[in-house]
Amino acid sequence: MSRSNSDRSVFFRYNGDRCIYLVVYVDDIIITGNDHDGISQLKQHLFSHFQTKDLGKLKYFLGIEVVQSKIGITISQRKYALDILEETGMLDCRHVDTPMDPNVKLVPKQWEPLKDPARYRRLVGKLNYLTITRPDISFVVSMVSQFLQTPYSSHWDVVIRILRYIKGVPGHGLLYEDKGHS
Repeated sequence: MSRSNSDRSVFFRYNGDRCIYLVVYVDDIIITGNDHDGISQLKQHLFSHFQTKDLGKLKYFLGIEVVQSKIGITISQRKYALDILEETGMLDCRHVDTPMDPNVKLVPKQWEPLKDPARYRRLVGKLNYLTITRPDISFVVSMVSQFLQTPYSSHWDVVIRILRYIKGVPGHGLLYEDKGHS
């Protein structure tokens, strides 16, 4: 297999129109591709050289839930989103229909500086990770990310609104449709 130049944890092998991808993260491995015989041989090779276990079809990886069906593959971070809501005490909050109030303009030094900017940074970081499967919050998360150095209460209020939006659809994700191509 060859190592990807753009991501050192991704390996691949092409054989004509058949391909295999192997992704390694610490002690987890994902193997995918359309070369089913090659994948079986790769698994046997790994089993003979390393203590490994085949967990079957991918269901959960790095906080990302994966559901495979006839229409395609759906990825979401429902559990991760609910964990954020629980951690912040927002599981029972009322949800809103948009991640940001269109009448709010974020500016530096608006209202009071936050007493615990580290809490703001951690939460915005978690929301940033959530954008992997939630492009609907990408814009507003990028907006609140601009105030990581010196967050104010007005910025915190926008983060809270994002959480209230997520509460409405915590399992929102992405569908990669199967278009019948091999």
